[in-house]
Amino acid sequence: MRARAVLTVERGADGRSVVRALRSQSPLSLVPRRGTAAATDPAVTVHMVGSASTPLAGDDVELDVRVGPGAALVLTGVAAAVALPGTDRPSALTTRVTLAEDASLQYLPEPTVITARAHHHALLHAVLHPTARLRAREVLVGGRANEPSGRYRGTIRVEETGERHSRSLGMSESAVRSFTTAVPAPPDPSGERAARSLGMSESAVRAVPLLHQTQELGNPVLQASPAHLAGRRVLGTEVLIWGADGEAVAGDWWSLTPLARRGSLATAVGPDAVSTQRALAEAVAAHPGWTMQVLTDCPGERAARSVGVSESAVRSSGGGPGEAP
Repeated sequence: MRARAVLTVERGADGRSVVRALRSQSPLSLVPRRGTAAATDPAVTVHMVGSASTPLAGDDVELDVRVGPGAALVLTGVAAAVALPGTDRPSALTTRVTLAEDASLQYLPEPTVITARAHHHALLHAVLHPTARLRAREVLVGGRANEPSGRYRGTIRVEETGERHSRSLGMSESAVRSFTTAVPAPPDPSGERAARSLGMSESAVRAVPLLHQTQELGNPVLQASPAHLAGRRVLGTEVLIWGADGEAVAGDWWSLTPLARRGSLATAVGPDAVSTQRALAEAVAAHPGWTMQVLTDCPGERAARSVGVSESAVRSSGGGPGEAP
């Protein structure tokens, strides 16, 4: 089955984010949240609903997401996806994300279960404006209960546009765009030759990589290695390009590592999806930029719970954020 879905969110005149374009087809349906809560929330929440059994071997599903300047989108799943065997061709899910100036996206799909004999490929490619924010989660379960994992290969590519670098060289954004589009491909697809002729570096035109990571499941020797899953069955990762990044920290079966340029990567492993997601939440709670955002939006005990802090810990510290103990 081949399917394409498109979602565009922009900021309206009243400051709220609104869906401007939405197209989807089976097996992936996009369903915006409705009701009073949705009407008062400045961010748009859209649910990803599997309207057919997917991913099934041979499926090819693509999702294009664009978030305009100042808009905010929460793209979330409603149920776990189960990768199933079928034809000789692997199933594939490709998600492309473009975030404009001051845009934000929380991409929070439910876990993906890689059943025995399944073969699944996934790609998340996100291109961010230097002021945009991204939170992207992935939880992989190697097989159902008492079942070995099928084959999985997933790549996450997060890039930042070169606008910040072009401005530091005195170039306008329109000038950078003209370099990236005016020169025909393939001889000079990104305008590098034109840029170099004016003394610009390639980084001033090209997008700057923030993270490029590939995960694989299905090799028992690799999954038993301490450098991979250490014999655990579930792998969870979460990319946070969201405000300030702190020092590298680690806990029981989780870690939070700052990236070289900006952003952080949270990683957790566990015997099941529930405990792994709990450990992943602890790692995310250790990220200063994300935690500050949650405390600002939801003060008090509700905010503490949302970042993995117990209610007793909040009460013992004297109540809400900002209060002296």
